[in-house]
Amino acid sequence: MTDQGSPASYVPAMRLALAQAVQAGERGEVPVGAVVLGPGGAVLSQAGNDRESLHDPTAHAEVLALRTAARERGGWRLGGCTLVVTLEPCTMCAGAAVLARVDRIVYGAVDAKGGAAGSLWDVVRDRRLNHRPEVVMGVLADECAEALTDFFALRRSREQ
Repeated sequence: MTDQGSPASYVPAMRLALAQAVQAGERGEVPVGAVVLGPGGAVLSQAGNDRESLHDPTAHAEVLALRTAARERGGWRLGGCTLVVTLEPCTMCAGAAVLARVDRIVYGAVDAKGGAAGSLWDVVRDRRLNHRPEVVMGVLADECAEALTDFFALRRSREQ
């Protein structure tokens, strides 16, 4: 997988993230998936949301993927890496990406209610921070949004 270039170059990684999102949804988790690519574009880690099963409010896909990538690299600094995620990161996840010093964040669907990478907030490009990753948005946006829409529609139909 390539790690640089146009938004289209991130489609294969986003498909992996979508697969993680689908698996999370099948477990009853909100279907969000994340992948961390190393500097050369190799997949370092993949994760889906796991808050419900782990009883952990921080077990978002992004945080889990960043933790695994840091273990793989033997350190918490993930310079040169790319975080690919199906939904715009929340403030916690955006902060984790900044603190991990990833070079870029690539996301699919915009989160107008809680996004922190350009929609509601823009934590990752705040000039007051010492690290500001590049942001690439909208990769497979419709497919990423559809996974969430379908999940919540099914959940609502079961509640009736």
